[in-house]
Amino acid sequence: MKPERAQRDRNRREKPKKEFDELLLEVRRVTRVTTWGRRMSFRATILVWNRKGKIWLGSAKGNDVAGAVSKATNEAYKALFQVPVTKGDTVPYAITYKYKTCKVRLLPASEGTWLKAGSSIRSVLELAGYSNILSKMIGSNNKLNNALATILALASYKHADYFSSLRAVKAVEGKDEAEVKEEKLDKKPAAKKAEKAEKSEEKKVAKKTAPKAEKAEIKEEKTAKKPAAKKATKKEEK
Repeated sequence: MKPERAQRDRNRREKPKKEFDELLLEVRRVTRVTTWGRRMSFRATILVWNRKGKIWLGSAKGNDVAGAVSKATNEAYKALFQVPVTKGDTVPYAITYKYKTCKVRLLPASEGTWLKAGSSIRSVLELAGYSNILSKMIGSNNKLNNALATILALASYKHADYFSSLRAVKAVEGKDEAEVKEEKLDKKPAAKKAEKAEKSEEKKVAKKTAPKAEKAEIKEEKTAKKPAAKKATKKEEK
């Protein structure tokens, strides 16, 4: 064997491994009715993922299977996203997502539960890197819609950075409450402030300078207002 040919054979055998893997979920023959008759085509649904938490699903149509598959893979590569996976290889919290007539519910599970899912939901969760998860499929059994509902549910999770930013905002709001109150007071016109201050001072002075005789008169007036019948009943009871 010539050395050039041997080198070529080695290069073919030692192909570099792809970063992303591909899984063909479904190939279906579809028809479109037009004025010129029925047009036949193929629809391919393909999952693309790398073993580090990135995944997406692509679906496309073509005149032949190979064309449909290549279009679907290109579509999937364009929209890859990072999946949220916790320490126990499960989802952070329970979530429900509806896509068309399909509703998918994902629930976190403890270690040793394994993957409880069916149909295309199982393949999506397994390739995304989950090993302990509970799921529920409600509605249609369409593979494409269920897979899309699962992926969109995973994409709608909030990451830890989102919650940490919320906590930081709350802490800042708590510290600056006094400053906000002061700003609100400063926004009020000075005339209103002066009027309120004068009224409060007048009330304080009136309370301090009120003689005891006036207080006694006020008490007598209050007792006189009570009906005589009540007084009589009180005396009888005594």
